[in-house]
Amino acid sequence: MSLASGTANGHGKEAALYEEQKSKISKVRSELGQLSRKSALYCSDASIARYLIARNWDVKKATKMLKKTLKWRSEYKPDEIRWVSPFFFTYAALKEVIVIIHDDISDEAETGKIYRSDYFDKSGRSILVMRPGCQNTKNANGQVKYLVYCMENAILNLPQGQDQMVWLIDFAGFNLGNLSIHVTKLTADVLQGHYPERLGVAILYNAPKFFEPFWKMASPLLEKKTRNKVKFVYSDRPESMKIIEDLFNMDELECAFGGKNPATFNINDYAMRMREDDKKMPSFWSPENSALASEPYLMNNQKLEESSSLGVKAEETESEKREETDTTPEKRKESETESEKEEETLTESSTVEQKSLPGEDSAPAADKSGP
Repeated sequence: MSLASGTANGHGKEAALYEEQKSKISKVRSELGQLSRKSALYCSDASIARYLIARNWDVKKATKMLKKTLKWRSEYKPDEIRWVSPFFFTYAALKEVIVIIHDDISDEAETGKIYRSDYFDKSGRSILVMRPGCQNTKNANGQVKYLVYCMENAILNLPQGQDQMVWLIDFAGFNLGNLSIHVTKLTADVLQGHYPERLGVAILYNAPKFFEPFWKMASPLLEKKTRNKVKFVYSDRPESMKIIEDLFNMDELECAFGGKNPATFNINDYAMRMREDDKKMPSFWSPENSALASEPYLMNNQKLEESSSLGVKAEETESEKREETDTTPEKRKESETESEKEEETLTESSTVEQKSLPGEDSAPAADKSGP
């Protein structure tokens, strides 16, 4: 077979696969039936495709997963979370409505434990910087709510044609008191259940050795596909730092991650940015935003690989089991005591176990394929 005919045959197979995937997107849309305004906006071809990819293009499983997200969004209302929220009441004597602005999630942000950077990676992906060592609250639900706000904000600011984000997790100042299996479970449920294929890569930067027992306990909560996006990077290992250099423009990247940008987190400046972004959110979810509803599914090389990947069924079964648990407040409450016990065990084992983290002895050279 000539090179030309082989190339043509390859393009033909890719085109056939793309048409098959488009057909499955249409089947999911049909299974969803009549949708409300926001749900209809949410279910673009690109959005439905993310759920299909997460469920290995199984229409039934993807539809079930997406329906759960639509229910969650209608109840949790992630697109309505604001940096500050208005509270209205009527003062009868003056016969007027008084508006008081009170904090919603801004108190969670004070220390800079999670924030969206004002630059993108080389692929144009939004970047969420996370500093678990700066944790400033004890309320797990409040912490997850702030993460959801940050996820929605990162999506709001994605450039056209890009649908993923990067997590940069800095372990400076991290200690045993910052470990929480319970919060990790809630985070995994939200990320994998309601934001599938939104995470491009997660960089764990300078994770301490005592993090290993926690990672061993927490990593099974992540699907294999998500675990593969986690990269351990160490500032004292040049071969490891190459992951950072390949992903980011070093002139824009903060010094804390080995970049040349001396900027640091400033809560006042960030609050101003978030208030401006909050003003954009209603129009983003408006029926007039045809770009959101008509976001097309574009099959790139990465998605082609994911579409043809094998060995996903076991991962899906594991995920679906988690979907049936810890999804209601009652079940989460029941699991909280168990989680606290796990954390106590973890704390005890962390004081004596000092092994290397995955990737420490051999920096993630296997990650050449990219996120």
